[in-house]
Amino acid sequence: MLIDTHCHLASHHYAQTSMQELAERSRELGVTHCVSLGTHRPDWETQLELAAAMPDYVSACLAIHPTEAHLATPENMELLQALGGKHALAAIGEAGLDYFHPAPEGCDEAGYHALQRDLLERHFAIAETLGLNISIHTRDRKGSASFDDAVAIARNFPRVKPVFHCFIGDRAQAETIFSGLDGMISVTGIVTFKNGRQVQDVAAWCPLDRLMVETDAPYLSPEPYRGSQNEPGRVRYVADKIAALRGLPVPEIEAATTANARRFFRLPDHV
Repeated sequence: MLIDTHCHLASHHYAQTSMQELAERSRELGVTHCVSLGTHRPDWETQLELAAAMPDYVSACLAIHPTEAHLATPENMELLQALGGKHALAAIGEAGLDYFHPAPEGCDEAGYHALQRDLLERHFAIAETLGLNISIHTRDRKGSASFDDAVAIARNFPRVKPVFHCFIGDRAQAETIFSGLDGMISVTGIVTFKNGRQVQDVAAWCPLDRLMVETDAPYLSPEPYRGSQNEPGRVRYVADKIAALRGLPVPEIEAATTANARRFFRLPDHV
C-alpha cells in the first residue's frame, strides 16, 4: 500500500484521461491514494472537484506556483485562505521558489525573485492560520540560493512543517530540513535514473520517518517508463528502488512512507 504524495491531476495533460481508469491502474500497483497539488488559480476548482468526487483516492492541496508569482493578487490569496477554511485541504502547495526559469517579460530577475519570496511568506502565513503544513518547490540554475532562501523563510513559521518535494539536494541540505525545520523530503522517479546518484545516496541514508515518495505526475516518470507521461501508480517504482537501495523489504518502505504521508497531510487511516 502506497500513497503518491505529489501529483497534478488537474494538469491539461490529463484532459482526455478517465480518472476512474487512472485510479484503477494505481490500485493494481498497490497505490491507493494520491495528493494532487494546485499550481495556479485556474486549477483550484478542478482539484477540489476531484477530491470531492473521489475522496478515497484524491486529497487536494492548493497554492500558486512560484513561476506564477507575477500573476498572484491579494484577491487570490484571500480566496486561498477562504477555500482552505471551507474545504479539508491536505496542505498548502505547491508553493516555493524557482530561480531556474527566467523572469517573465516586464520583470527583472531580482524583482521576480523578490515577488516569489513574498508569495512564499504569504503561503506560509495562510498555512499557519489554517493549521496546515506546506509543500515546497525549490529550483536553481546553479548553486542553492532558492533552497537557502526557502529555509530562511520557513524558519519564521515553526508551526508549519515543510516537505521539500522532488528533493534532489545532498545530505547536508536534507539534515537542515530535518533538524532545522522539523520537515520532510519527498523523492520522485529521479531516484531510478542512472544520473540520480545524489538522490539515491540521500534515499539510502535518510531516516525513514522523514521520507515520502511521489511521482510529480504527469512529469518525471520513473524507469522503466522514463520519458512517458507519468501516473500516480508509478510511485510503486520509486518505492521499489528505495527498498533496493536500503536493502529492506518493500513492505517496510510502503509502511513507513504511508505512515509519514498520513501524518504530514493529516489523511484518514483508511486511505
